Amino acid sequence: MKALHMITFTLLVVGGLNWGIEGLWGTGIGAWVGGGTAAQAIYVLVGLSALYTVFTHKKDCKMCG
Repeated sequence: MKALHMITFTLLVVGGLNWGIEGLWGTGIGAWVGGGTAAQAIYVLVGLSALYTVFTHKKDCKMCG
């Protein structure tokens, strides 16, 4: 179960950072979701959420502790 947890955590971080980069530099996916400033803001928030999770995960996670 811990292996699955680490795999999903890694995918969460990679995906979140990918969306954060999309929001900051707009590399194309945003146009499919509706584009514009609202989509960009959502991407940046998802990226920031991933960064927050990276830095607080060990403290909050019962499986990693």
